[in-house]
Amino acid sequence: MAIPALSKPIALTEQSIDESVTQVSPGVYVLDKTTSGPWRNSYVGRSDTDLKVRLKKWVGQYGYFKAAYMDSAVAAFDAECELFHALAPSDNVVHPARPANSNWVCPRCYIFG
Repeated sequence: MAIPALSKPIALTEQSIDESVTQVSPGVYVLDKTTSGPWRNSYVGRSDTDLKVRLKKWVGQYGYFKAAYMDSAVAAFDAECELFHALAPSDNVVHPARPANSNWVCPRCYIFG
C-alpha cells in the first residue's frame, strides 16, 4: 500500500471536523501540535469505524489535522502503518496497534507477522 493522500490542514475544532468529515467511515489522520508556522507531523492515528468521532477526541490537544477516508478497518491499519513509518511523528512512541483477535501485519516492517 502506498502512503494515502491526505486532506489539506484543517483546524482541529469540533466545528471544522463536522464541516470537513462528512462520512461515517474508517480513516487515518495526522495531527499537528502547532497553532501557527510550518506543519509538524506530531501524531498519526486511525479509526476503524468513524473518523469523525475519533478526531473529536483530540480537540484541545492538537491544533490541526489532515485526514483521509479508508475503505475498511484493515485499510486504515495499513495506511496508519505507512504514515507512521514515513513520517516518524514525534508523539507516537510505539508502533500502531492492531485490533485484538486480528491477524493483520504491518506492510512496512511486518511486525505481528
